[in-house]
Amino acid sequence: MNAAAERLGPLAGVRVTELASEHGAFAGKIFADLGADVVVVEPPGGHGSRLFEPFLDDIGGPERSLWWWHYNTGKLGVTIDLDDEYDVDRFRTLVASSDIVLEGEPPGRLAAYGLDYGDLAPKDEHLVWVSITPFGRANPRAQEPVTDLTILAAAGPAWSCGYDDHSLPPVRPGGNQGYHTASLWAVMGALVALWARRRLGTGQFVDVSMHAASNVTTEAATYEWLVAHATVERQTFRHAAIRPTPPRLIRAFDGGYVIGALPRHASEFTALIDWMVELSLADAFDEFFFLEMAVERGGIVVSGIEIDPEAAAIGLAGNDALRFLAEHLPAKDFFLGAQRRGLPVGIVYAPEDVIEDEHFVARGFPVHIYHEDLDRWLIYPGAPFHASASPWRVRGRAPHIGEHNGAAFDTTGSRENPVATASGLNGEGRERWKSSNPV
Repeated sequence: MNAAAERLGPLAGVRVTELASEHGAFAGKIFADLGADVVVVEPPGGHGSRLFEPFLDDIGGPERSLWWWHYNTGKLGVTIDLDDEYDVDRFRTLVASSDIVLEGEPPGRLAAYGLDYGDLAPKDEHLVWVSITPFGRANPRAQEPVTDLTILAAAGPAWSCGYDDHSLPPVRPGGNQGYHTASLWAVMGALVALWARRRLGTGQFVDVSMHAASNVTTEAATYEWLVAHATVERQTFRHAAIRPTPPRLIRAFDGGYVIGALPRHASEFTALIDWMVELSLADAFDEFFFLEMAVERGGIVVSGIEIDPEAAAIGLAGNDALRFLAEHLPAKDFFLGAQRRGLPVGIVYAPEDVIEDEHFVARGFPVHIYHEDLDRWLIYPGAPFHASASPWRVRGRAPHIGEHNGAAFDTTGSRENPVATASGLNGEGRERWKSSNPV
C-alpha cells in the first residue's frame, strides 16, 4: 500500500451519515478511523452523550466529555432539528450524498418524519441503511428500552463473567461491551452490503439487534446450550466452562498479577525447564520430573486430559510451574521472560500501565491528538489491532457542536465524488478504494 492510500485509509471515499446515538457511536468511530467520511448528526445544542462523564479536568460541559471525544474521533459534526422543515431537507441532502446511513433511533421515529429507509431508499437504490436497535425493528419487543447493562444481562455475556465463588453475583463486562458488540456487527453488515452493492448495483437495509449480537457473541455459552443443553459456569479470570479448569490468575513476587496458560507443546515444557535451571529453581520445584516427562512424550493434547491420567498430571505440573516461577519474579519480569520463551502468558495492567507500556507505545497504541481550542495535546487509545493492508488510524479530535454545518452540506460532490470541502478527499479516494478491493 502506498503512502497516500495509507493516509486516507481503506474506506477512503465512503461517506457515512450517522445519527448520533449512544449505542451506535462506536460503529461510526470505526468507519471514521478506517478513513470514511463520517458526518455525525446531532440535535441543536448537541447530543446528550456530550454530557456523559468523565470530563476533562472534572469540569463539566458539552465540549469536555471524554466519552464524546473518544467515540467521535475523526468525524464531521452538524446539527439538525428534525422538527424544522428546512432542516429536514438538509438531512435529505446528507443522505443523498452518502453511501451509508447509520442510526440507532427508536423504531418508528424516523418514519414519523418521512425520513426512514422506506421513505428515502426508493429515490436512492444505492443506499445502505444500518439500523441498530435493542431487539431489531420487527421484534415484538422492539419498543422496550434497554441499557448496555440490560443487554449484557439478558443476552448472556454477564452470566459468563465473574468469580469461582458463585455465591457472588455475575460481574458486568465493562466498557460498553453490549454497545460495542452491536456496533461491530453493524460495521460488518454494512461492509458486506457495500460489497453486494458493487455486484448487484443496489443497496439494502441492515437490521442489527443489540440483544442478538451479544447473544451470539457469548463465547461458548450459547453454543453449549444449543448443542449440548449444558450451562457454562463462570470462573475467575478464565473462560466460562461446563467443567472447572485450573486457576490461571497468579500473584507475582512483587504483588502484581499475571495470567498463565496451560503449557501443551514440548517446546513450552522445554522452555519451562531451561528457565528454572537458569534461575537455579529446578531443585526447589517438586514436580520438575513431570516437565521432563512432557518433553519425552512430545507434549500433551488438552482434549485427552480427561482420559489420560499421565497427561492430566503433566498439565497440572505445567500449570504449577508457571505459578512457581511467577511467585519468584516481579510481574513484569515474569511476563517479559515468558513472552521471550514463547510461553503464552499475560499480565494484568491498570489503564495507565497500558498507555505507558513500551510495547504498546512501540506499536502506536497511544495516540496524541491536538485540541487547538484548549492548546493541549491529549492521549487517546489507538487502533485495537494492526492489519497490514487495512490501516486503522485515529484521524483527529471529535467535532464541536455544529462545527461543520457549512462544509458538510457542500453538495458539489456526489456519492462517486465525496464532498471535498468537508473531508479533504475527492473522487480519487473512492476509485482507489474500489481498485484495491476488486470483487
